[in-house]
Amino acid sequence: MNQSLYDKLQVLEPREKEMGTMERLKAMERPLLSWYREHARALPWRERPEPYRVWISEIMLQQTRVEAVKPYFERFMEALPGIPDLAGIQEDRLLKLWEGLGYYSRAKNLKKAAELLVEQYGGALPASYGELKKLPGIGSYTAGAIASIAFGIPVPAVDGNVLRVISRVTGSREDILKQSVRRDMEEKLKAVMPADAAGSYNQGLIEIGAMVCVPNGAPLCGRCPLASVCLARIKGLTGVIPVKTPPKARRLEDKTVMLLWFHGRVAIRKRDDTGLLASLYEFPNLDGHLDGKTILTHLGVKEAGITPLPAAKHVFSHVEWHMTGFRIELKEEPAGDFLWVTPEDMKKTYSLPGAFKAYTKLIR
Repeated sequence: MNQSLYDKLQVLEPREKEMGTMERLKAMERPLLSWYREHARALPWRERPEPYRVWISEIMLQQTRVEAVKPYFERFMEALPGIPDLAGIQEDRLLKLWEGLGYYSRAKNLKKAAELLVEQYGGALPASYGELKKLPGIGSYTAGAIASIAFGIPVPAVDGNVLRVISRVTGSREDILKQSVRRDMEEKLKAVMPADAAGSYNQGLIEIGAMVCVPNGAPLCGRCPLASVCLARIKGLTGVIPVKTPPKARRLEDKTVMLLWFHGRVAIRKRDDTGLLASLYEFPNLDGHLDGKTILTHLGVKEAGITPLPAAKHVFSHVEWHMTGFRIELKEEPAGDFLWVTPEDMKKTYSLPGAFKAYTKLIR
């Protein structure tokens, strides 16, 4: 039999005895690797899976869609082609490069890690899962992805996609949001993954989770190379597996956003260096939905042209902002720690988070 065809064959479960968990996991290898060879998406970071490129792509892909990441990755690589470049960049410029990706702490941790790599590792990522985990912003999943894809080290990379796929394959009803469940899955996968194809194995599982055993909606079991050993499919449990704790209700916060104009410039200010959107620039804003008179009193000015702006909403992981806004044409400069910038300055230099997108576009 042709080897390629053999690799694609689904493993049939014996009728007289149900396969154990480890048998099920071992049975995934050949069809998984064969499927990945044929169905892997062409992505810029896969063309040259060098350690630095893998690292940057994995950080960008956290909580961000693949299609959204592609142009950011290319721009980032052009501006910062190596670890020393990342270590030496000014934070404001780095955040401008990152603008629109969200979760800005990821970018800040990249710079911190790059600085450590220059100081302690000669400006290169270490070929060690344990050493990678010591770097800021790198947890077990990212360390596993870099180690396996860039260095060929046989360690698992368990993200949400893999948690979903393996939970269904093994029929597990454990809560996938528990760290103990993730650690147990990492140990099991480490015991069965091929030593000579760790990167493809991990990426294959992630790819199946993204394209077949999808996060939203019913899994496409008819296209899955693991269908014959998937216990959730066999027992009709794909609708209830994986199990995860329902998220807590988000806290709602009302905000009034002010586009303050004075002599052709608009006011922005830098947020505190801790908490939500730490150290990022923002439009001045106040808690609550306020009227024009209250805003002028707060600014300490007696007269200004005030125009209401459309309401907007932004959803963070634990907080939801409901915003109203005003364009305010000032005749005198208000008291306050404001930075007055032109629209061109905002476009080229200053990064405002996506939370203010509805109002940023009114400036640009």
